[in-house]
Amino acid sequence: MSSPAADVVRLLTVKGETLAVAESLTGGLVAAEITAAPGASKAFRGSVTAYATELKHQLLGVDATLLAQRGAVDPQVAAQMAAGVRKALGADWGLATTGVAGPEPQDGKPVGTVFIALDGPFEAASGSAGGGKVEALRLNGDRAEIRMESVRSVLALLLKELAGEHTGNERAQDTEQNGGF
Repeated sequence: MSSPAADVVRLLTVKGETLAVAESLTGGLVAAEITAAPGASKAFRGSVTAYATELKHQLLGVDATLLAQRGAVDPQVAAQMAAGVRKALGADWGLATTGVAGPEPQDGKPVGTVFIALDGPFEAASGSAGGGKVEALRLNGDRAEIRMESVRSVLALLLKELAGEHTGNERAQDTEQNGGF
């Protein structure tokens, strides 16, 4: 049985696309999961673990005013992290995680508040919206459980996007083979 990370690597490789990851609360766990998959070097460009808030601005280009006003645990911060790592590392896709794993609240946000984001290519023909997507999660559990569920969720977000594009292409090819219906 393959893992979500292995499926991500396989789909990216088939498409000839690459991935970069920006992590805060997951502290490198997303990158570790991806690089555990065989063949990851064909698709994975690298990652930035920007745990400190100022690094989100300095390394990933997250708006400093946004960080000052809302803190690091914010949907727009997640979106800018994903776009920033994609640009900084020259990848087709960028993923990001930011949130509060605990044990204490952060920036007025309760433990278990997580934002995951994806930034990707815009391809009108694929039927994909392209650009960025952000999901808000409210997770339960201890610190380790919140971090691991964040990893699972951000990989699932990308997998859904990649599989959706792939499925769309398969349908188009199938339609051509079956008389265009």
